[in-house]
Amino acid sequence: MQGETEIDAAEARAWVRAAQRLVVFSGAGMSAESGVPTFRGAQTGLWARFRPEELATEDAFRAHPGRVWDWYSERRAQVARVEPNAGHRAVAEFQRRHPGRLTVVTQNVDGLHQRAGSTDVLALHGNLFENRWLDPCPLAGRGASGCAAARAEPGRPPRCAQCGNALRPAVVWFGEMLPEHALARAEQAAAACDLMLVVGTSGQVWPAAGLVHAARAAGAQVVVVNSAPSELDSVAQMVLCGTSARLLPRLLGA
Repeated sequence: MQGETEIDAAEARAWVRAAQRLVVFSGAGMSAESGVPTFRGAQTGLWARFRPEELATEDAFRAHPGRVWDWYSERRAQVARVEPNAGHRAVAEFQRRHPGRLTVVTQNVDGLHQRAGSTDVLALHGNLFENRWLDPCPLAGRGASGCAAARAEPGRPPRCAQCGNALRPAVVWFGEMLPEHALARAEQAAAACDLMLVVGTSGQVWPAAGLVHAARAAGAQVVVVNSAPSELDSVAQMVLCGTSARLLPRLLGA
């Protein structure tokens, strides 16, 4: 099996060299290699008694803003302690060497691609370390400039000093739509790419997983890089069993 993987990796590397437009589509498995707990894996200790719907929905935030804010604050602290792995760095280095050839589309909210040096990352599920306002500002358009994060009063969560609007994590919660602009650009990249590397995702989350199907339908070669079987294996021309930290430097290296 190891020998077959080595042969396939060499062929996939040749595909990378030939492709003019690449997409790296990454999921939670890639971040887990850096030590980022999965969403459910982070529900330990005090948080183990809560269901996802009690921590990651708008209704939960409105009902228990302090609880949800505290959980995300703890998750931010966990993620801040980890570093991008060799897979993240290989992607960023390829972008540096080949400007404009590789687009990163990620389901991860941890910012590890960006910290590794990747540019213009299309983060389909938002960014854990950013905030946005929960509601439209009720004062905007009435001679006021609207809510400004710089004027938010500290709290759990911080709130606008003018109208009391709450800041919330800028991530996509259960039941919410993906950010329209990022999704549209990801769809364009998937439809236009010659090769898509699908890294560390189970392929169970839609509409994000649909990007892989769209790339294959448009004629792209699809390579899955994962340490476990995924629902996207049947879509791919090639499945490489292994971690992104081990395989991506080989596929994308100089």
